[in-house]
Amino acid sequence: MSIHYYTVGMAGHIDHGKTSLTKALTNIDTDRLKEEKERQISIELGFAPLDLGDNISASIIDVPGHERFIRQMIAGVAGIDLVILVVAADEGVMPQTKEHLDILSFLGIKRGIVAITKIDKVESDFVELVKEEIKDQLQGTVFSESPLVLVDSLKEIGIDDLKNIIKEELHQTEERNASGAFRLPIDQVFTVKGQGTVVRGTVYEGTVIEGQSLLVLPSRRETKARQLQVHHRPAQSAVAGQRVAVNLSNVTKEEIERGDVIVDKEHFFVTDTIDISISFIPSLKYPIKQRSPVRLHLGTSEVMGNIVFFDRNEVTGDVGEVLCQLRLDEEVVTKRGDRFILRRPTPTETIGGGWIIDPNGEKYRFSDATIEMLHKKKEGSQAQRVAELLKERKYLRKKELFQLTSIKEEQMPEVMSEDSNIIEILQGYSLKSEQINLLSIINETLVLYHQKHPMRFGINKAELVNLLSQSAPKEWVIYVIEDLIDEKALQRLGQFVSTSDFTPSYPTQWEKRIVQMIQRLDDDLLEVKQWDEYGKDSGIPKEVLDELKHYLLQTSKLYVLDEKHFITKQSLQEVIQTLRKNTNQQFDLKVAKDSLNTSRKYLIPLLELLDTLGITKRDEQNRVWVRDTIE
Repeated sequence: MSIHYYTVGMAGHIDHGKTSLTKALTNIDTDRLKEEKERQISIELGFAPLDLGDNISASIIDVPGHERFIRQMIAGVAGIDLVILVVAADEGVMPQTKEHLDILSFLGIKRGIVAITKIDKVESDFVELVKEEIKDQLQGTVFSESPLVLVDSLKEIGIDDLKNIIKEELHQTEERNASGAFRLPIDQVFTVKGQGTVVRGTVYEGTVIEGQSLLVLPSRRETKARQLQVHHRPAQSAVAGQRVAVNLSNVTKEEIERGDVIVDKEHFFVTDTIDISISFIPSLKYPIKQRSPVRLHLGTSEVMGNIVFFDRNEVTGDVGEVLCQLRLDEEVVTKRGDRFILRRPTPTETIGGGWIIDPNGEKYRFSDATIEMLHKKKEGSQAQRVAELLKERKYLRKKELFQLTSIKEEQMPEVMSEDSNIIEILQGYSLKSEQINLLSIINETLVLYHQKHPMRFGINKAELVNLLSQSAPKEWVIYVIEDLIDEKALQRLGQFVSTSDFTPSYPTQWEKRIVQMIQRLDDDLLEVKQWDEYGKDSGIPKEVLDELKHYLLQTSKLYVLDEKHFITKQSLQEVIQTLRKNTNQQFDLKVAKDSLNTSRKYLIPLLELLDTLGITKRDEQNRVWVRDTIE
C-alpha cells in the first residue's frame, strides 16, 4: 500500500506546552536555537517526524506562540493539513490562542484537535469544568466540533490517545495533490559546509526528484535539486505533504530567502497585483481605509502593499465577504485559490484573510461593474473561467492558461467536456467559435487582397500573418493558416497564399488595354521599346503596369532582356525558331546577327537570355544549341 503524507501543525498561546507536546509525540525537541533554550520559548518554526503506522507519515510543525513571532506562526501553518490547538488547562483560551484561531480560520484549515495540556496544574475535579469553558470559547470556530484530548506531556499521559485521534483525523483528510506542478514555499535557508545552499519547506503540491531541474521564484534563477532529505534522512524524492530539505546548485544563500518558492514549471504567477476575496475580523481596533498599508502573509512570504476597494472607502468590522485588490510593493508567487492572511503593520494586528480570485489583477475603476466582474471571476466554474479568458486572449499556450486560471493540466479534459467550444490546438487552447471567426477574417482579408491585386498569386504569407496578428496571437494565426492550407481551404504557391478558388487575372477595367499592349509587344518581336513606353502609349497607370510586369514574369509569359526591355514568350519562341533555322549546331555572334538582322543592342541580351534558359551553351566565342524550345 502507498504511504500517505500529511503535515500537522501545533498552534496556541505562548507557554501552553506546544514544544513539550511535540517532544512527547515524536521524542524530538524542536527548540534548537540557543536563544530558544535560554528563554524557553519557541522563536523559529520547529519540525519533527511523526510515524503513526497505517501507512500514514506525518510531519509536525511547532509554531511560535508569542505575538512577536506571529509571522513565523503564519509561515508554519500555511501548509498544514491538520491543526492541534494547544490550550493549557490552568489558563484556558488566551488572546494569542484567539488570534491563532482567526488565522487558522482564514487559511481554510478544516480539521483540528484540541489538546488540553498541563492537566497536572489543575485539580482533577476541575478538569471537566476546564473542558466546558474551552468548548464555550471555541464555539463558532473550526474547533467547535473538534475532539478534545487531555494530556500531560511530561508524564506522557494521554499521548497514545492523541496519536490515535490524529490518525483517525488524517484518515478523513484529503491528501495534497502529488501529481501536479511541484511547489515548495521556503521557510528556512542555510548553508552546509561542503554542500552549499540548503532550503527547507513543506511541499505544497507535486513531487520533487533528486537531480531535477528547478526554478527559484520570483527571481527566476535556474537550479537543480542536488540532494534531498526528509527529516534528516536522504531521499530520492519528496511529495506533497512532506517536509523536505533540498540542496540546491548554482544558488548562494544570499540569492534566496524565506518566502521564495521552488517550482519545476512556470505554472505559478509572479505578480504584484492580485484580486482577492477577504473577510475581516469583527473586532478591528481601527477602520481599514481605502489604500491602507497592509502586510500580506502568503505561504511563507511576507510582503507590504496597499488594499484597494472598488465599492467602499473603508471597512469598520464584520461586513462579510469583500471583493477587492492588493497592490504589493514586491512580487509574490501564487495562483488562484491560495489562502492568505492580512495584518496591519501599525498598530500590529491580524485584520483578515481570504483567498486569491485572480493572481493576474489589473487596474480597475471604482464601480459596481468592477464588483460584478470580480463576482464572475470568483464564482465561475473552471470551464467558464477558461472560456472567458479565451474570449479575451483568443489563444493561450498551455503554460499561460494554467497560470492564469490555476487549473491543472490533468483537469483540462474535464473542462473541455463541460464546454465543447474549448479546443486544444498547437500546444495551447482556443475557442472553436474564435477559430471560426478567425477563418472568416482570413477569408475576408484574402478576398479583399485579390480584388485589389488580381494579378498577384496571393498575399505573402508573412504579410498576411502580420495583418492578422493585430486581431489574434501570431502563433495561432500561423497555425490556422497552415491548417487551412493542409485542408485545401487555402492554396499556397511559394510564399504566396490565396483562397482555394483564386486564379490571377487582368483587372477588369484595364483588361482591354493590357491585351492590346501585349499584342504590340508580340508584334515588335525582339526589337522592343522600353517597357514603360508601352504602358504610356496604352494609357495604363504606372502601378498597374508594374503589377502586370510582375505577373507576366511570374507566369513566364514575359522574359527579361535588360532592366528596361522585355520580350514576350511568344516573340521569344519565334526568334529562337528563326535563329535555329539559319544556324548550324554551333554558331558565333556574327552568324546570329546576320540570321536575325538585328543590332548588338538586342542581340547580346538575347543570347545571354538563351544561355540562362539552357537553350544554348557558350563555348568560348561560339554558342552550341542544347534545345530549340522554351520549357
